[in-house]
Amino acid sequence: MKTNGILEFLTELAANNSKEWMDANRSRYDQVKESLQEDAAKILSGLSANQPAFSSLRPKDCLFRQNRDIRFSANKLPYKMNMAAYFAVGGKKSPGPGYYLHLEPGGSFLAGGIWMPGSDILKKIRQEIDYAGSELKGILEAPSFYDYFGEMEGEQLKTSPKDYSNEHPHIKLLRYKSFIVSKRLADSDVASGDHVRLALEAFDTMRPFMAFLDKAIADYEDEGFII
Repeated sequence: MKTNGILEFLTELAANNSKEWMDANRSRYDQVKESLQEDAAKILSGLSANQPAFSSLRPKDCLFRQNRDIRFSANKLPYKMNMAAYFAVGGKKSPGPGYYLHLEPGGSFLAGGIWMPGSDILKKIRQEIDYAGSELKGILEAPSFYDYFGEMEGEQLKTSPKDYSNEHPHIKLLRYKSFIVSKRLADSDVASGDHVRLALEAFDTMRPFMAFLDKAIADYEDEGFII
């Protein structure tokens, strides 16, 4: 079986999470990072075919650092035990919706949407749901979409958001604070390199969902984040 070595490296990192071990294995880390950069380049190329706004991004605009920010954390382990990339117009720090690749032994997955947006963006999404919630409901409940991703994920309010009645026809959607869909990846998918193909398949399948979110906040900047 073809392997890119990412999961093997992360498994060993989880058991030896220290600067000393990382320094001794720096060349291996550089190799798996390069492999992930190559994956990101392929994903960006695939996304750009239908969404030209992605064509200006480079892999390094999408990859997250391996170092953890431990300044305010009780967990002082210096390195993340996963490798990840976020594909969004504007790069990984974009406040808008994006596509996410997460690689971790036994816990790899693909996702898309927007996680815990700021109050201004959240307000715009809720306004769009208020106006066109049936459209979002139709996207989420379409058999081809639901069978692929299942339920939309994300933290929800226990009560109704301000300015919206409990009797609103789309109150369940309005209570969401994050708007995410995801699909698991098997370790064998990552080891074989098939995760890139599966990522492009998943990201294409979620495009109607992403387009809804983008439309909701398109006036946040001069252009939308995705389309």
